[in-house]
Amino acid sequence: MSNISHLKKMQRREFLRRASALGVTGVAAPWALNLAAIGEAAAQSAPADYKALVCIFFYGGNDYGNTLVPYDQASYNAYATIRQTIATPRDQLTATALTPSVALPDGRQMALAPQLGPLKRLFDAGHLGVLLNVGTLVQPTTLAQYKAQSVPLPPKLFSHNDQQSVWQASTPEGAVSGWGGRMGDLFMGGNGNATFTCINVSGNAVFMSGKQAVQYQLSTSGAVAINGVTKPMYGSQACADALRSLITAQRTHWMEEELNRVVSRSVSAQSIVSTALAGLPALKTTFDSANSLATQLQMVAKLIAARSSLGASRQVFFVSLGGFDLHDFLPDQHPGLLTNIGNAMASFHDAMVEIGANDQVTAFTASDFGRTLTSNGDGSDHGWGSHHFVMGGAVKGGRFFGQLPSVSVNGPDDVGQGRLLPTTSVDQLGATLASWMGVSATNLPLVMPQIGNYSLKNIGIFG
Repeated sequence: MSNISHLKKMQRREFLRRASALGVTGVAAPWALNLAAIGEAAAQSAPADYKALVCIFFYGGNDYGNTLVPYDQASYNAYATIRQTIATPRDQLTATALTPSVALPDGRQMALAPQLGPLKRLFDAGHLGVLLNVGTLVQPTTLAQYKAQSVPLPPKLFSHNDQQSVWQASTPEGAVSGWGGRMGDLFMGGNGNATFTCINVSGNAVFMSGKQAVQYQLSTSGAVAINGVTKPMYGSQACADALRSLITAQRTHWMEEELNRVVSRSVSAQSIVSTALAGLPALKTTFDSANSLATQLQMVAKLIAARSSLGASRQVFFVSLGGFDLHDFLPDQHPGLLTNIGNAMASFHDAMVEIGANDQVTAFTASDFGRTLTSNGDGSDHGWGSHHFVMGGAVKGGRFFGQLPSVSVNGPDDVGQGRLLPTTSVDQLGATLASWMGVSATNLPLVMPQIGNYSLKNIGIFG
């Protein structure tokens, strides 16, 4: 092969990578929203072993202390003393106090925030579990090791952008692939249409980018069309046909050729999604139209209902909610965010039951980091470990997973101000979810590169 030919091939791959990255730019760039992965086949019926993973990301760093609240009297007293100005009154927690199938040690009890009442129903029914003190790590780390800086630590701790990226991709800001997308790399060949392996209803998220798999982006209303192609342009069908020919025709220059190919796939994917959604019966489950997380999850529910039409065997979805960076006004604003979470997740669970996919779909929450247990007045500051939820019919729900931290400042789990040193890593969580999705033990390091640092690779979420 000549050096010129080799250079052209390298340029072609780089162009494809960068063009595919345009798929995370949001609804302002509809031409790039629906970029398909390379080598897709025609759609076919989804097999009976369909599985989907749904990441629900809370941007800004969710406050763990007022999401899952200590309820036994001794622990609550410690919590209320530390959080004097922002503590949830104990009498408001009675209805959401949890009774797990496996009791917590030392008589400890926990309660969901009052606004998460809809999730208690799912916990009691065994369809929701609580993940305790999860966060970014490089390897298992003790407090003594952290203080001595004797083990590698996640880079740029307590930084929003970097910790969002470490959570989603295992590397700080600038990462080009995330563990959801890397799962997609392994699954796209088994899907009838590779385009619909990784679907984002939220916007830019490195979590959904693979080495080959590309996140297909759509809005809560459905696929974003190139209007000049999908309907008459300036009232002229001839004008629309001319535009379609211009942007999809074969070209002699390799950059033009590849751009037209991805646009052509975009037009095709938009048509497939629109037709699939139009053919669905209306969901009976109601979603709050004023709740952005609910409308995102409603679209995910519709796409899962359309899985056969989309030719999907394995899918990864991403939705998100922002507003959690509450250094101030936490008592005023956090309850509303939790209300949206509880209602949206409960509606999504009910929709999965309605369409008969509850055992095949697992949703989990994630966030930049937790926050300090101490209050700065009427808010909390950037932290590290946090509590999260995992939901679905395959989940061993009604119980806690991981180690419950002490309610203390400068205690055995605290690196300062009630910032939790994680005792379960994102890598362990990701490996457990990937294994459920069907990733082999051999391929786990492709999804979670640091999983080899842990002897416990599966945290036992599933039966």
